Amino acid sequence: MKIKERIRGYLPVVIDIETGGFNEKTDAMLEICAIIIGINDDGIFYPKDPQHFHIEPFKGANLESAALKFNGIDVYNPLRMAVTEKQALNEIFQSVHAEMKNEVCTRAILVGHNAFFDLGFLRAATERSKLKSPFHQFSTIDTVSLSALYYGETVLAKAMRVANIEWNDASAHSALYDTQKTAELFCQIFNAQSYN
Repeated sequence: MKIKERIRGYLPVVIDIETGGFNEKTDAMLEICAIIIGINDDGIFYPKDPQHFHIEPFKGANLESAALKFNGIDVYNPLRMAVTEKQALNEIFQSVHAEMKNEVCTRAILVGHNAFFDLGFLRAATERSKLKSPFHQFSTIDTVSLSALYYGETVLAKAMRVANIEWNDASAHSALYDTQKTAELFCQIFNAQSYN
């Protein structure tokens, strides 16, 4: 089975974004990770290698102290090796476009835990960067809903425990870690469901 046959021509890409607040128009995107989902010859979904970037706040971006305390990001630490939104998104979009072409998919679809939040920040950063996004503009696959249906939990950490996926609270709220774990969760749920 090709991946396009499983999700209506869409290529699933797990995204997690760490931010400087809740408003995608005014608040900074500080970290992004993307993991393209593949499918093997037996029809089993699996996560591919992550693309992970620390992001420089865009000019005039708002940074809420409560958000920075929550995600633990030291925005001005030079060891972050932060890049611009445009550089990060351009690299992610190039990889997604290449995989879409390889898999003959029509669009990418964002997979996320509270996916509307990540999609909002992705769209705003894409507009600021004047790039063309490969992602569907409003459709997502939300692992909150999948977890509620499949495991009776909506909180990522709790869903992981019910799903028997290893979870470390100390590593949470890093875009890389959360994306890797969300990708594991997505694949486990989809691989458990037969599709005719």
